[in-house]
Amino acid sequence: MEKANRKTPLYDAHVKAGGKIIDFHGWLLPVQYSSILKEHENVRTKAGLFDVSHMGEIEVSGSDAFTFLQKMLTNDITAKPGRAIYSPMCLPDGGTVDDLIVYKQIDGGYLLVVNASNTDKDLQWLQENRTGGVDINDRSDEYAQIALQGPLSEKILRSAMTDEDAEKILSGLRFFRYVDGIYIGNAKVMLSRTGYTGEDGFELYCRPEDAQMIWDMLCDKGAAYGLEPAGLGARDTLRLEAGLPLYGQELSETISPVMAGLTRFVKPGKGSFIGREALVSQIDSETGQRLVGFEMIDRAIPRTGYEVFYNGEKVGYVTSGGFFPTLKKNMGIALVDMPYAVEGKELEVMVRNKKCAARTVKLPFYKR
Repeated sequence: MEKANRKTPLYDAHVKAGGKIIDFHGWLLPVQYSSILKEHENVRTKAGLFDVSHMGEIEVSGSDAFTFLQKMLTNDITAKPGRAIYSPMCLPDGGTVDDLIVYKQIDGGYLLVVNASNTDKDLQWLQENRTGGVDINDRSDEYAQIALQGPLSEKILRSAMTDEDAEKILSGLRFFRYVDGIYIGNAKVMLSRTGYTGEDGFELYCRPEDAQMIWDMLCDKGAAYGLEPAGLGARDTLRLEAGLPLYGQELSETISPVMAGLTRFVKPGKGSFIGREALVSQIDSETGQRLVGFEMIDRAIPRTGYEVFYNGEKVGYVTSGGFFPTLKKNMGIALVDMPYAVEGKELEVMVRNKKCAARTVKLPFYKR
């Protein structure tokens, strides 16, 4: 159950900066500061700062933690510490419980970063399936999370670190790698080169009591580079242009990773895991539904839930859509019957009781 009106440690900073606050899965967060379009453009060309402290953090440790997570997750998490690994977590029928990032730690433990709205559900699912020497703990209240995203994000981060740390850490930090125990000012953070915007960027995990200082420092150092805070609205348009799935829309308990085009994160070769048989069956099947990108030919904006047709027959629905600021087009993602989930198909989207022409296109829509 969602807890009502929870505030992140940065709530006061958002109010002070003129953020328009909304309820997002029980959290009070800024949807925008100036405008979604302006914040979106700023992240694509300079840099934006996002408060993502609402995300959940679950620690999995113990002698059997690796074996347990291999059973729970579809991706193979065999890797050295310092790696961040994206993986769906599925039900036996292949439906998606959640999609998350696993941080493999030096002490043999794992930190799972999960979607805010799914934290309680994920915790329960992990505990229900727990076997052997495994400890599962919700650490969400012990972390604040800040995302620094955009082409100038590395320069901004360098200016907030000592020259020695910047050279030693940032120069060799590749995408989906992380380092723990570095300093921003006098605050210790876990720093990962990850994000949800399609741009280069970093996510900083810190103690809640350090979040305000880090936020202020990044805003201060980043001002010279055009850094501005950004809200949930721009976060959604940015991820959508990059073709990144949103749980509850492109992934759900009825939409599997295979249906969502995430088969590369499903590794049947690693052995048994929950949902394996169902997902292998979907991979080999020529029926069912798949996600596909599309652009509108007629002047109309597609929205979540709008029906999709081919030759008068309903073949699916829009999972996410809207105006794409970087591409200056009305576009979206739809879940459609497999014969229509190919590039170049002429479809129709029902917009306000009118069928409007659209054409399927390759995902992602935008690449840096």
